[in-house]
Amino acid sequence: MNLRVKVKERLGRKFDEEIRFFKGWMSNAKAVGAILPTSSITARRMASVINPASGLPVLELGPGTGVITKAILERGLPASSLVSVEYSTDFYNQLRANFAGVNFVNGDAFDLEHTLGELKGQTFDSVVSAVPLLNFPMHRRVELIDDLLSRIPAGRPVVQISYGPLSPVVAMPDRYSIQHLDFVVRNIPPAQLWVYRRAH
Repeated sequence: MNLRVKVKERLGRKFDEEIRFFKGWMSNAKAVGAILPTSSITARRMASVINPASGLPVLELGPGTGVITKAILERGLPASSLVSVEYSTDFYNQLRANFAGVNFVNGDAFDLEHTLGELKGQTFDSVVSAVPLLNFPMHRRVELIDDLLSRIPAGRPVVQISYGPLSPVVAMPDRYSIQHLDFVVRNIPPAQLWVYRRAH
C-alpha cells in the first residue's frame, strides 16, 4: 500500500471519529466537554500517569471516541485491566466494537457505586478522566474527586482534562492536593491537565 493511500485512510478514520464525536456532542452537549475529540498528544500525556506494573486495573471516565482508551492500552495495560465508564450509549456501543476485552460500562461517573456494580469495591491504580466537569456545579465536582480518590491508593493520581485556565475543582488542601500536569496547545481547544492526589 503506498503512502498516499495510507494517509488517505488515516485521515478518513480521523474524520469518521470527529463526525461521531460531533453527533454525540449535538445529541448531549452537557455530557461531552469539547467540540472535537481529545488529541492523541493529550491522550498520551494523560495516560503517562498510569503504572501498568502495579497489578491494579485502571479506571477511565468519559472515553468518548476512544482516543484516551487507545493511549492507555499503548502504555502496556492489558485490555482486561481497563474499566471504562461512558455515559453516551452511542459512544459505548462504538467503543465495545473497537476495543475488544476492555470492560466498558454504560453509566454515570457521578454514581459509581451503582455504575460499577460488582466492581464498586475494586481498588484502581489510577483514574484517567475526561468527564466535562465545567458543565456541573462545584459541589458535584468535589464529590466526584473525593469519590475517585477513595478508590485508589494514597499518593496515586486522578488525572483530569479541562478547558478552563484554572483547576475545575476548588482547592481542598485537607482532602487532596492539586498539581498542574500540562497545558497542551496542540489540542482543540487547548487543554489543561490536572492531577489530584489524596492528602496524607
